[in-house]
Amino acid sequence: MTRSRLASCAPGHARSAAAANTAPRTSRSQLQHMTAALRHVRGAARNQTLTAQLLSLLLLAAAACGLQPPADGEYTLRYATPYPPQHPFSRADQRWIEHIQSASQGKLHIDTFWSGMLTSSDQSVIELRHGVADIAAIQPIYERGGTHVLRTQTGFYAGARDFEEQVSVYKCLSERFPAFRAELVGLTVLAAQGGNLPGIATRDARIRSLEDLKGLRLRAPSELMDLLQTLGADPVTMPMSDVYASLARGVIDGVIAPLDALRSLHLAEVAHNFTRMAIPRGAYPARAVRSESLQRLPSALQSLVLESRTFWEDALARELSHAEAAGLTYASEHHITVSDLPPPDQAAFHQAYNKAARSRAQLVRDGEAMFDAAQSWVAALQQSDRNGSASLSCN
Repeated sequence: MTRSRLASCAPGHARSAAAANTAPRTSRSQLQHMTAALRHVRGAARNQTLTAQLLSLLLLAAAACGLQPPADGEYTLRYATPYPPQHPFSRADQRWIEHIQSASQGKLHIDTFWSGMLTSSDQSVIELRHGVADIAAIQPIYERGGTHVLRTQTGFYAGARDFEEQVSVYKCLSERFPAFRAELVGLTVLAAQGGNLPGIATRDARIRSLEDLKGLRLRAPSELMDLLQTLGADPVTMPMSDVYASLARGVIDGVIAPLDALRSLHLAEVAHNFTRMAIPRGAYPARAVRSESLQRLPSALQSLVLESRTFWEDALARELSHAEAAGLTYASEHHITVSDLPPPDQAAFHQAYNKAARSRAQLVRDGEAMFDAAQSWVAALQQSDRNGSASLSCN
């Protein structure tokens, strides 16, 4: 039985069944080889007039031309992620894929491309928008451009204690401020993602106070860059997939990361200390479908995909919770020194964090309004928790 491939040789033009049935197919292995070639050419083209993004489109458009043909009521979408299959994010993705394929009674199939086979960590939004995949794990917080609001807003969540609270605040911000949706034009968000509160994993240095941050080169998310500089650290930003090698070579001294990264990213092999700091973190849109691909599905399958949002977010929350517990066990088994920042230093850090966040908010249109709204919703969640209710109204 032949599955319908939702790819086209030109945007907005579906191939006829007759043409598709006679077209040479591009096999999965051929696509992988072409993608590897794309990665090589993309790197070589960084300083050339012809941009890496344009080369991506040309090469993958050629691959997509053989990925059809339509016919008998089955549909295939390609899912791409920079993470390996065993990562907690990917395990949640696999639960979602199983759910979709089962709920569609086999009418919707998801082809998976792990470990950056199709998409990268720092261009995932533009790659998905232009059809490199149909559905993808996106990372707008690492995108090279065009997602300034989405990067900045992740620093507005101080006081949000867990994945669910982070995602609730993000959804309220997205609903109120159109800039969130404007930065994702052409995409439909399928899951927002928060995460476990990070600490600092270090190669050699032990952090017993904020003073110990001085002089350390730390990989950090963008919302912490200015703050860490004021505390005397030397922060750098890079995709998490590059952190292991950078720690191993001594390029960086440590990384802002949750405890589970010691296991899921094998950082326990190159980092020997972990300091729990309860560093605030925000949520962001993390799984999305190309809107054009979604619209090519029959209405019933479109509804199924859209209604699966909560399932995917719940799967991510469960996997991250399990990963946190497993990370602590893993750290003990691998003799990682785990310590807590003293309470006075923790309080001073949170005060400095919010000061830096408000300063960054001034660089974004309506940024201060976003910051104030986020903090009001965090306070509302804390109040509702004290009252025995965890619900949040975005009004």
